[in-house]
Amino acid sequence: MVDVDAAPATEETALGFADALVRLTHLVQRVFADVSRAHDLTSQQAQLLCVLTRGPAGMTELTRLLHLEKSSLTGLVDRVERRGLVARRRSSHDRRACQVALTGKGTRLAHDTHDGITAQLESLAGELPRTDRELVTSAVVRLLGDSGATTGS
Repeated sequence: MVDVDAAPATEETALGFADALVRLTHLVQRVFADVSRAHDLTSQQAQLLCVLTRGPAGMTELTRLLHLEKSSLTGLVDRVERRGLVARRRSSHDRRACQVALTGKGTRLAHDTHDGITAQLESLAGELPRTDRELVTSAVVRLLGDSGATTGS
């Protein structure tokens, strides 16, 4: 039986929740890649720098936050360190471990990249009414909390 009171399907309503999230993820990844490239960074390098804006982090923590294998993270940190954007420092608590921290140059680039990504995403949502933006924000925060996701940009 057809529900005659139901609104006609539009692209907005015909797209399922999971499909909409996947498309949104692709859009965010594209913005991240475009802004990263404009700052002569790869997306992974930009993610590393953005994570480090919260302060130095150990390699184990970074593998978890960035979802990378230890060897991949080591290579990533090596490349960014050669560019003078991060520095490794021995941990004061465990001499075997090291902390990765932003340099002055890395801090400026991390903030410039983060600001560029934020500006582009805000621009994309610029036509959405404030109530819709607040609803999306609330839903995303709940999803992130429910999933245990703690990474930030």
